[in-house]
Amino acid sequence: VQLQASGGGLVQAGDSLRLSCVASERLFSRYTIGWCRQAPGKEREFVAQINWSGDNIEYADSVKGRFTISSDAAKNTAYLQMNNLKPEDTAVYYCATGLRIATTAIDAWGRGTLVTVSS
Repeated sequence: VQLQASGGGLVQAGDSLRLSCVASERLFSRYTIGWCRQAPGKEREFVAQINWSGDNIEYADSVKGRFTISSDAAKNTAYLQMNNLKPEDTAVYYCATGLRIATTAIDAWGRGTLVTVSS
């Protein structure tokens, strides 16, 4: 499976961005799709995941209440709506798919997209 992510950019604190991730195929209906991120000098960390039916969603504590993940199975696409962005959200965001992204059970990664939040 190939993942194509888009939507990064440079914004100011408090602004919003939406990331998209298009998968070339859906491996299994029970699989999840979502994002991890890696800030400069830090390890990659989980951000959010959703299954293709949209009824199983997980978020990292750091983004709860600000980020919303959704999926459109018909388009093999997931979206990450990021609101009230903070400078600490600055990172390269990687789309991923697998059995459970939150536990690094990941089968495929997309190329990263850079999100920069200025203060």
